[in-house]
Amino acid sequence: MADLSFTIDAVVHGTGKDREGTITAGDEMIRYSTPASMGGKGVGASPETLLISAVTACYSLTLLYYLQKKRLAVTELAVKTEGIVSGHPQKHRYARIIVNPTVHGGKRARFEEYRAAAAEARDNCFIGQTVAAGQVAYEVGAVEIV
Repeated sequence: MADLSFTIDAVVHGTGKDREGTITAGDEMIRYSTPASMGGKGVGASPETLLISAVTACYSLTLLYYLQKKRLAVTELAVKTEGIVSGHPQKHRYARIIVNPTVHGGKRARFEEYRAAAAEARDNCFIGQTVAAGQVAYEVGAVEIV
């Protein structure tokens, strides 16, 4: 099996509460800063929302796959995700990530099958499972000064 590589570029500027950055991923630019609730500037996305965005994107695509595979009717899938950060401000960490899918165009008579597909998607969304298991090596690569 081949390894796949994904890259983004980030630039951050400012000091203290005025820190703000941009991430470039492909042809998309995303502004980010520390959220106001954590004492930051509160513009654009926050690292906290970017993390749950990655989980949500993976989960929603995985769930749609399972709904289609199981021939469960769906015209649109919406997912609202809540990330719970505990221990702020001393040692904050993500304590829970909760995905709440809404299936549009589904058949209520098959509710238990939809619930089972939702659980199966949670168990097979590799980004969510990676976050839950904490199995990714986190390293510092080349450091440059220009």
